[in-house]
Amino acid sequence: MELQPAISQFLDQLKFEKKFSNHTLIAYQNDLSQFHTYLTNEYQIEHLTQIKHLFVRSWIAQFLEKDLSPRSVNRKLSTLKSFFKYAMREHWIAVDPMAKIQGPKVGKKLPVFLEEKNMQHLLDDIELLPNESLIIQLFYYTGIRLAELISLKVNAIDFYRNQIKVLGKRNKERIIPITTDLATQLKSYLEVKQISLGAEQPLFLTERGKPLYPRYVYDIVKRNLNLVSTLQKKSPHVLRHTFATHLLNAGADLNAIKELLGHANLAATQVYTHNSIERLKSVYKNKHPRA
Repeated sequence: MELQPAISQFLDQLKFEKKFSNHTLIAYQNDLSQFHTYLTNEYQIEHLTQIKHLFVRSWIAQFLEKDLSPRSVNRKLSTLKSFFKYAMREHWIAVDPMAKIQGPKVGKKLPVFLEEKNMQHLLDDIELLPNESLIIQLFYYTGIRLAELISLKVNAIDFYRNQIKVLGKRNKERIIPITTDLATQLKSYLEVKQISLGAEQPLFLTERGKPLYPRYVYDIVKRNLNLVSTLQKKSPHVLRHTFATHLLNAGADLNAIKELLGHANLAATQVYTHNSIERLKSVYKNKHPRA
């Protein structure tokens, strides 16, 4: 099997059978295109059976030499592992070249989050623009991702039950509760905008009436977090981390947080326990008489 048709068939499988998002598909496509170009230019390889693990190692080595982060390198390796696993299933190859490949070690990176007093100050003491306030609150009260907020439709809000329906990664739906106060604000916002409840249209638009886009939302979050925080990173994902960390610090069950965040497995959620442990250490150090 030639490499290019194999890549195309693999991507079709991710798109039509696995229902991967466009964002994920583009990442897979870019990784595999880079790999294909490298094999062609460096080794004149066009057939799957010609690919050896040494070629994969040399491909990865060039990224490390260019100071690409270990996390990014491992993501590329994950793409290749999925591709060659598929190739093995299709009997295109008899030996998996990824079997002898190990990715670079990644240092444990704790999620960045805002302290509760900072979030309270932002939401209670500072007068935010109505649209921007709702966006900030949705991120903090629900923990949704940037792409999930951008894709929210008016009919995703259930005002009777005070909850929203979110379409997450791999088109998985989940229900997230919202506060009565936030539901009331959203209803008032729709009335001012003269938008019908339950309408099949985006919940938020730009000032020019266009659909939201990532940079637009990112700038809103950064501008408002600058008012209360000196964190170097100020992004929608920081508010997602803040949502999860504050829930965990308040005693919420880790499995419940996993479901609210839409994580596929508990390991992804457990990273927040490290922040809580650090908080407990701080309390112990400051409050125990013999600490």
